Order: sequence, then C-alpha cells, then structure tokens
Amino acid sequence: MRWKKVMKMGVFKKTIGFVLLGMTVSLSGFGQVNQVKVAEFARSFSDRNDMSLEEVTVILNNARYQESIIQKMEKPAEGTMTWARYRKIFMTEDRIAAGVEFWRANKEVIHEVSTRSGVVPEIIVGIIGVETFYGQRQGNYRVLDALYTLAFGFPKRSSFFTAELEKFLLLVEEENLNMYEIKGSYAGAMGFAQFMPSSYQAYAKSYDEGGSRNLMQADDAIASVANYLKEHRWKEGDPVAMPITNLINPTKLTPGVKPNNSLCYYSDNGYMPSGNLSPSTMAALIELEQENGMEYWFGFNNFYVITRYNHSKLYAMAVFQLAEAVKAEYDSVKQ
Repeated sequence: MRWKKVMKMGVFKKTIGFVLLGMTVSLSGFGQVNQVKVAEFARSFSDRNDMSLEEVTVILNNARYQESIIQKMEKPAEGTMTWARYRKIFMTEDRIAAGVEFWRANKEVIHEVSTRSGVVPEIIVGIIGVETFYGQRQGNYRVLDALYTLAFGFPKRSSFFTAELEKFLLLVEEENLNMYEIKGSYAGAMGFAQFMPSSYQAYAKSYDEGGSRNLMQADDAIASVANYLKEHRWKEGDPVAMPITNLINPTKLTPGVKPNNSLCYYSDNGYMPSGNLSPSTMAALIELEQENGMEYWFGFNNFYVITRYNHSKLYAMAVFQLAEAVKAEYDSVKQ
C-alpha cells in the first residue's frame, strides 16, 4: 500500500513530537470520546495494515469531535416525520427542475449505465436527487470527523462506525482520495450518492471501468447507484409501486416493505389492485400517513430494493415519486 503519500497532505509536516505514542491519541474532543477505544483502534489498525502507529496516530489527532453529529443521530428526521411532511421536502419544483437538468447534462452516461444494469434512468436520477440534490448538497462534515465522532463518541453504534472508520482509511488509499478534504453527511456518507465506506468498497464502480472510483464525480456516482440496485436484485422491467385507490371493506393487515403476499391475497382482503398485473404478483402493503388520513400503496420487489439503499419506506417512496415527476418533465421537454 502507498501510505507514505498521505504524508504530503500537510498534517504530517508537524513534528512527530506532537504524537503521544502509545497513549491517548486524540487531543480534540477530550472527554467526549472514549480515549481508550481511540488508542485501541490505532494499535489494532496499525497491526493489521501497512501503516505505522505514528501515522495512524497523526491522522486521529487531526480528527475533530463534533457534538452536533451526536445530536442529529439521536433525532433522525425520518423517525419523526409523517409522509405528508417528508414528501414536501423532496417533491418541489426546484428539485424536479434540477433533476431534468442533471439528466440532460449526463444523458449519455445515464443511458449507457441504465442499458448495462437494467435499472431505469429515472430511479438513478431520483436517488441522487433525494440524496444530494444532484450533487449540490453532499454534506458539510469532514467524513473523517463524522466517523471519528461516531466511532468513539456514540456508544450505541460504536462497533458499526469503528468498522466504517477503518474502511474509510483503507478506501482513501485504494482510490487515491484526500481523507482531509472529503466532506459528507453527519453519518459519514459521501459523494453524489452518499455511500458509506463499506458500501463504497463493495458497490462503487468507475463509469469507464478504469482508474479510481470517485463518488464525488457524477459519472462514477451514476454507475455506482445502478450497480448497488442491480446487486440488490433489481428486476429489469418490473414495477416499483402502485397506489391503492379502491378499498372495499379492507381487513386490517400488517404493513411492511418486503413483498410477502400476492395481489390476489390483498384483493381478497379488500385492497383492490388496478392495472394489468398478474394476481400472483408479490407485493407489500405500504401505509403512508397523510394530513387527512392514511394513504395505501402496493410496493413491489423494486420498491424493496430501493429500501436496501435506505431502509425507510418514506425514503423509497420519495425516490419513486421524484423519479416519476422528473421523468414526466424530462420527456415533455426532450428534444
């Protein structure tokens, strides 16, 4: 591995006397982070990778604890919002117009990626639109700071974020990225597509299938979103979701996102499908809280696949509806 190149990034110009070797390895956030865990991580990472303890220590000494990240983790927006409120965030004229512009600016890439993967263009555009407003809002936190804060200052999920921090340190070496400049979400997700380091390693693709995978670039992000969905069993040509507009004395059923029952089963229980889908088509019952009551949808396999990207049904529905709206507008102005 080429860890020595990291020393050119600036922070390694400090004298090694700044490093408290074998002791607490972070001076920032002292009292908020678990200093013992920080030191253990540094030693463990150094032992298992081609990087000296001094180098790991300097990296962690340049990470900053961010209290606001902890506050946001304690109160995620999707856990407190109704569908009515959540939808208004994403279904705006500005976001739809920006989606059309993004699609037109990247139409060759989107078309080629869609053809290769089988994922429809609008869903690729919809995910990037929900995640980062088509790359305009990739996050304000350094990824290094976010993962450091959550790995050592958020005990509830310390194991997960410690693993993500390790993957991030390996990833920036593998893909020739600058760990001190990359910014992302408060959870450490990065790029147009907001991949966590583990997802980045597993599913990111270079659009031209050569060189580094840089999700801070639109073409690689487009290829990576499609690859993520394909790897999670997106079915080409299948529907995503369908509104249930006809209820006939419906039985109270357990909602969910995984398609475990057939349309015939739902029909027998008062949830009547429309269109020409086979009665044997598997679907999930999606309940969404509107301002004046509950809204019901059928979610199919591809809806469930979108929830593998983000497990929230609100997220998946926002992606689907934004995708449909952008496609309608794109088709109407397409030359």
